Amino acid sequence: MGLSTKIKNNPSIKRKALWLLIPKGEARPRWWVKSFLNPFYHRRGRRSVIRATVRKDVLPFHQFRLGAGAVIEDYAVINNGMGDVIIGKNSFIGIGDVIIGPVEIGNNVILAQHVVISGLNHGYEDVNLPVKDQPCSFEKITIGDDGWIGANVTITAGVTIGKHVVVAGGSVVTRSLPDYCVAAGNPARMLKQFNFNTKQWEKV
Repeated sequence: MGLSTKIKNNPSIKRKALWLLIPKGEARPRWWVKSFLNPFYHRRGRRSVIRATVRKDVLPFHQFRLGAGAVIEDYAVINNGMGDVIIGKNSFIGIGDVIIGPVEIGNNVILAQHVVISGLNHGYEDVNLPVKDQPCSFEKITIGDDGWIGANVTITAGVTIGKHVVVAGGSVVTRSLPDYCVAAGNPARMLKQFNFNTKQWEKV
C-alpha cells in the first residue's frame, strides 16, 4: 500500500495532511505547496503560457498537466482538489474561465470567456446540515479535440463532449454530445451534425 493510499484511508492522518496543504475552509494551497511542491509535481509543455493573474488551486495529490503551446488566460481558475485537470496541446482557456477537476480537455480546443466546467457537485440531501458541510461527489468531464466552447457556457459533472463540437454561448451542457455537432440551449441540445456521406452540416 502506497503512502497516498495510507493517508486517504486514515481519517486522522488525512485531516492533518490536508491542514498542511490547505488552510481550513479554503481551496487555495499554502505558499510552500505552490513554491516547492507544485513546480516539480505538475507538468507543463513547451511554450505553454499561464498568465500572472490565473488562480491555481492546484495540489499535489491530483494531476495538473498543460500541453505544449496551450494558454490559460487572465483571471481563470484551475482547481484539481477533487480530480485531475489535464489540458491538451495548443488549447486555449479564456479570460475568467473556471475549471474544477476531474476534467480532461483535448488538443486544439478553444474555451471562450467565463466558461465554467466543474466535475464537482456538493451534496444537499441532509436538511440538517449546510450544503457546504456535506460530502462532495465528482464525475469526470471530457472535452474532445478541436472543439469550441462559447462564452458563458456551463458544463456539468459527468458530461463527455465529442471531437470538433461547437457549443453556443450561454448554453448549459447537462448531457453528453457526440462528435462533429453543434449544440445550444439550456439544457443544451444538438442542432446540427456533420454528415460525412453528404459532406454537409445537417439539422438534427
